[in-house]
Amino acid sequence: MSVDRGTVAVQVRYFAAARAAAGHDEETVEIGSSATVGDLESALGRENPALAQVLRRCTYLRDSVAVRDRSLPVAPCAVIEVLPPFAGG
Repeated sequence: MSVDRGTVAVQVRYFAAARAAAGHDEETVEIGSSATVGDLESALGRENPALAQVLRRCTYLRDSVAVRDRSLPVAPCAVIEVLPPFAGG
């Protein structure tokens, strides 16, 4: 059995409203090795409209570093953290 080197596994951790919308704290997601943060956001919300709505307002941390540009690639990284706005932000 061969391994598809065109994908990477990324651990996604959800917090606050994102966790509530996702229905779980974290998951491991297989995405294309050239996927961007925006691509990941689309993939995460594709099957869950409530999560998709929350994700549009979220900040992402890529291995603990804030991502402001959703066109940045996800890989190489181990963890993406999804942080919704806090205190009405």
